[in-house]
Amino acid sequence: MRRTLPLAVLASTLWLAGCASVPGEQAAPPVAAANMDLEGPAPATPATPSIRPAPTVPVPVPATQAPPLRALPGAEPLRPITVAELASDNVATMEPPADLWQRIRSGFKLPDLEGGLVRQHEQWYSSRPDYIQRMTERSRKYLFHIVEELERRGMPTELALLPYIESAFNPQAVSSARAAGMWQFMPATGIDFDLRQNMFRDDRRDVLASTRAALDYLQMLHNMFGDWHLALAAYNWGQGNVGRAIQRNQRAGQGTSYTELHMPTETRHYVPKLQAVKNIVFNPDNYRTELPVIENHPYFQEVDITRDIDVELAAKLADVRLEDFKALNPSLNRPVILAAGTPQILLPWDNAKVFRTNLAAYTAGQYASWTTWTAPATMSVGEAARRVGMSEADFRSVNAIPPRMLIRAGSVVLAPRSETVRADVPGRVADNAQLHLAPEVLTRRTVVKARKGDTVTRLAARYRLKASDVADWNDLAASAALKTGASVVLHLPVRATSGRRATSTARSSRKAAPAQARSSKKVAPRVARGR
Repeated sequence: MRRTLPLAVLASTLWLAGCASVPGEQAAPPVAAANMDLEGPAPATPATPSIRPAPTVPVPVPATQAPPLRALPGAEPLRPITVAELASDNVATMEPPADLWQRIRSGFKLPDLEGGLVRQHEQWYSSRPDYIQRMTERSRKYLFHIVEELERRGMPTELALLPYIESAFNPQAVSSARAAGMWQFMPATGIDFDLRQNMFRDDRRDVLASTRAALDYLQMLHNMFGDWHLALAAYNWGQGNVGRAIQRNQRAGQGTSYTELHMPTETRHYVPKLQAVKNIVFNPDNYRTELPVIENHPYFQEVDITRDIDVELAAKLADVRLEDFKALNPSLNRPVILAAGTPQILLPWDNAKVFRTNLAAYTAGQYASWTTWTAPATMSVGEAARRVGMSEADFRSVNAIPPRMLIRAGSVVLAPRSETVRADVPGRVADNAQLHLAPEVLTRRTVVKARKGDTVTRLAARYRLKASDVADWNDLAASAALKTGASVVLHLPVRATSGRRATSTARSSRKAAPAQARSSKKVAPRVARGR
């Protein structure tokens, strides 16, 4: 039996059809309800389809009855899309890129830079195929994640190539100015972008955290200068320096583009280097370069950690080589992962399930063989090692303590975990632990002559020593008076400087004070790098 639509449903269907029409064009056929016949004759010749037709069942409505184009309340008026819009990046392709390089090329948006510097760096890279091979092979672990983040933010995919310029995609890279990680963040800038740096981890090396921070920083710089080339210059040189360079050119009536600013040599070469790498990636055949195949697929995935666990054990349970595990988790500073501070680790895509299975079945003992110990007072490394039950050599090695250093009070160090210790390291320690060191003070036995009116207390003050120490060295009372010309044994400090003993000993407070004043004026030169 033939069923008919209720009048109200048919009326609303006709209204929707009118909303989908375009002024000056015949209305597109409205959608019919599923599994329902409609009364009336078959539709006449279909209306001219829009660029985005919906695959619908036609409803017999004469074109002349279609209501005029209307938009939903509060929405912009509907309009037909253009061919240019159809070809824009807002319309997704039906097939994924064959490999990651193709995906990167399709997202290039930065204006091309021309000139001799670009050609110079093209020649440099293309003449070193071994270097390009090592660099690109190293990047395959991280590149997919970076491209995903750039596309999610709508940023140019050329920026995924920036770590080639910064660090050759080495997350352990450290510059002479103390910038670290594949995005090369300076310590202070890292703190500004929530990159933790403590005893157990350095987020400037962390793959996810450093990428997030770098893209946040680049977006901020682009919003500040309105130009990607200037944003890149500021990333390398610092936004304050770029801002002042722009102001100088404005006062002089000169242009303010990247190529017109007066910049240090490194910054002047910075964007040309990126352009050179971009050109090689865009068409490697032109430069007789072969890029390794990098699949358009995630290399790693995050895995939750709920208990402290040794790095070696985690790699073993994941069936991953230790060096590959460290390459994906380069922020770890010590041989243990503290779950309270690092609740996730990265593992190769196919090894994540292996790790979860093996971890659940692990019954061979504790997950972690290390815990933390806080120094109650300033002490020597040997004394600290004795208290935690380690040899001094092993203690220095696991905590990365250089020679001739003291451990300051309140410092947190790594120590062996006994079988009776069940609790993991708490979050306040895992997130904030710091190891503070001070130069070890060496002493040299010296004999001085007491002056007229000297007491043990007065003589000790002259040489900036404790009266009790001077009294002990000479078997005297701390309040004892000294005869003029009496010999007094002192142990005067000889400070270690840059790992070597100072060549001279302060002979008196009059000579020591000016020397200290002179040394206090030495300030490390300020680094003008953006990170």
